[in-house]
This record gives sequence, structure tokens and C-alpha cells, in this order.
Amino acid sequence: MSETNQGPGLPVPSTHSDDKRSKLNGEKSQKLKVKPQGESGRRGVHPWHFFRISFRSACRASALCSLLWPVVPAALAVRYTLSEHHTLIFILSYIAMVPCASLVGFASQEFARKVPHVAGVLVETTCGSVVEIVLFLVFLKSGNPNRFYIIKAAILGSILATMLLCLGVVFFVGGLLREEQTFSDAISEAGSGLLLMAGVVLAVPTVFRQGLLSQGKTTEELTSGTLHISRIISCLLIVAYLVYTFFQARTHHGIYDAIFERDEHRDADRRKTEAKDKLTMTECIIALIVSISLVTLLAIGLVDQIEPVIKDGHVSDAFMGLILVPLVEKFAEHLTAIDEAWDNQMNFALSHVLGATLQTALFTAPLTVIVGWGLNEGMDLDFEIFNIVMLILSILTVGKVLQDQKSNYLEGTLLLILYISIAVSAFYYPFTGVEGGGAGGEHGSAPE
Repeated sequence: MSETNQGPGLPVPSTHSDDKRSKLNGEKSQKLKVKPQGESGRRGVHPWHFFRISFRSACRASALCSLLWPVVPAALAVRYTLSEHHTLIFILSYIAMVPCASLVGFASQEFARKVPHVAGVLVETTCGSVVEIVLFLVFLKSGNPNRFYIIKAAILGSILATMLLCLGVVFFVGGLLREEQTFSDAISEAGSGLLLMAGVVLAVPTVFRQGLLSQGKTTEELTSGTLHISRIISCLLIVAYLVYTFFQARTHHGIYDAIFERDEHRDADRRKTEAKDKLTMTECIIALIVSISLVTLLAIGLVDQIEPVIKDGHVSDAFMGLILVPLVEKFAEHLTAIDEAWDNQMNFALSHVLGATLQTALFTAPLTVIVGWGLNEGMDLDFEIFNIVMLILSILTVGKVLQDQKSNYLEGTLLLILYISIAVSAFYYPFTGVEGGGAGGEHGSAPE
């Protein structure tokens, strides 16, 4: 097979049908083996190496997060001994989520190094969304009267945090070391196109409801119609996500493999990364189980305190859902993408940012609606006008920024300014939950 001009030794981008015709059965079996760059040189579990490597983590930022591990037992202890101190429990649980989310990200990153490139990116993105999925499902069964509104705000807030905050920091950090960074149009165009489609589809229930408000329809008719539309759309969005995953991981994986292979050759810290001690496959799985279990426990404590914190702490439910909750949801994914941008691996960084955003829009959000359907909870996709308009405008802005396949610190700064502007607006947004009356009450009290 001939080489391309992408770099020495890189494979020609191919599709699954090309691989099927050209590869022998012996070559296929190599995919089952751990890649050399992910090989730890050990087997099983070695407690000292496990704790030392996990504490050191992938980069300095995540290593600093490891210093917060003492907060985890403190948060759990305070939750059960000082149950009336709601703000304290919320703050400690929120901080304790940081090292747990960081460990989820590091363990998935170690696991991803041991498998093929595309599969690795999909594993990292999925594991990075575990915190988000757990939080949404705990919210769903929390009994909080404002749970539907907060979940819906958190869905859009998660998309905005990844798409604006994380991407802005990625562009800014990468631009500090280099005048300009480039990335492949195969990743940026597919990602931005899917994002726009997802944003428009997510807006359909809101447009439907708002369009019929002046038509004399009763609240029950509007709510019922919106709920049915949301459930059908959720099924369609999950189908779209599965097709996208199949496209990326199966039929066109050769294209993405070649792009990621090129990024590995551009890695500024490649030798240093390869020289680092690594977790074994068993240790990766143990780390994921432990961190996800802790995330679940902390998420339950965090969600239980949200209602009293909103009432007593003068924090609006819009700011809680749109800004505070999403910041801790995707923390691991953000650290991974920023570290890759620092190392000049922009295709990896962009695939993590867009992949995490698409997973929230195409999978996590509809999954929450479908699980609510199964639990007889009236969760729908009828968002606040402010939130959905900001989402569509942000998607259009990001699509324009990605259009030229180049990035610099100026573009990163502008994306950060846009995110901060939305955060300030959410902070001053009035309470819109059940007790706030008006249209917000309809959002918070969807029929079960």
C-alpha cells in the first residue's frame, strides 16, 4: 500500500470495504492486541503502581485535580452527619466530583491507548459522558419539582460548555504556543453539520408549542402534543447517533485512522508520553468502576441539595442548570481536549470536543426522555426560548469558526467571551421553576 503526503509511514485513508478486500485474517487478529504505545509491561493489578500512576494522571492540570481526593470522603461524611447544612454539602459534593471525573477521564484515556484510534476516541467520549448521564438519571428520579426544567437547562448548558467554553480554551491554549493550528475538514465539517442538524431537531418541540400558543389550544393539548413529539424525536436522534458512530467506527474508519495517526506524529510530547508508566487493562477497568461508583454517590448527594440551595442561596434555577451543573459534567472531557491542544494534536482535541457535544445532543438528551418515558415521567424537549436561541446561534458561530480548518488564540478568546456573556445572562435570569409561576411552571410540572 502506497504512502500519502500526510506524513511518512501513514496509511492511505480507506473505507471498510477497502479493508475487507485488502486485509488478511491474520492482520485482522492484530486488532485484538494492545497497541505498543498503550503497553504497560505489566499484567494484573499492582496497588503501588496503580495509585502512583492514577495520582500522577495524564497532565499537570489533572494531577492538580488529584490533590482534591481528600474532599471526597469529607463530602460523603458531611452528607450523612450534617444533613441540614445544604450549601456546605452541595459545595463539597461539587468539588469532590472534580477528582472523580478526572479519574474517569484518565482511566478512559489509558484504555483508549490500548485499542485502535477511532475506537479509543469513542471510548473516551462515552466514558467522559458517564458523569452527565448519571446526573441526569439521578435528577429524573429525585422528586425535585423543578427537575425537568433543570435537566433541560443542563442538557443545553452541557452542549454550550463543551462547544464554547472547552473549544474556546482549546483554541486559546493551542494558540499560545503556535501562531496557527490546523485540523482536518473530515472532522470539523461532519461535526459542525451534525451539530446544526441536532440543534434544529432539538428546537422542534419548542417551536411547535410556541407556534400553537395563540391558536386557542388548551395547556393539556399542547403539553401532550409536545411530549409525544419529544419522544418520537428522541428515538430519531438516537438512530442518528448510531448511524454516525457506525460511519466513524466501521465504514469510514480508515479516513479517521489516518487523521489520528498523523496527529500522533505531531504530538509535541510523544516521547515523554510513551516513556510514562501506564496502567494495565485490568487497572483501567478497576479505575473506571471505582470512579463511576463514586460519581454516582456524589451525584445523588449533589442533586438532593439543589432545591434548598436554589431557595436559600439566591441562585436561579437557570444558572444552576445552564452553567453550574454542566461545568462538572464534562470536566474530564475538557481536560483531555485541552491537554491534546497543548501537544498540537488538534484533530484529537476537536474530535473530543465535537464528539462530546454530539453525544449530549444525539444520545444523552434523548436517552433521558426515553428513560423518563419508561418510568412514566413527563420529561420532554420543550426548552426555554432563551436557551434554545442561544444554542442555535452558538452552533452557527462555531460552524463559522471551524469553516477554514484553522485556529488561533483570537478565535478562542471570542468563543470564551460568548460563553461568559451567556453565563452572565443566566445568572440574572429570573427563577422559572414551579414556584416561579408563569410559563416556567409549565416546564417544571410536566404531567407524568
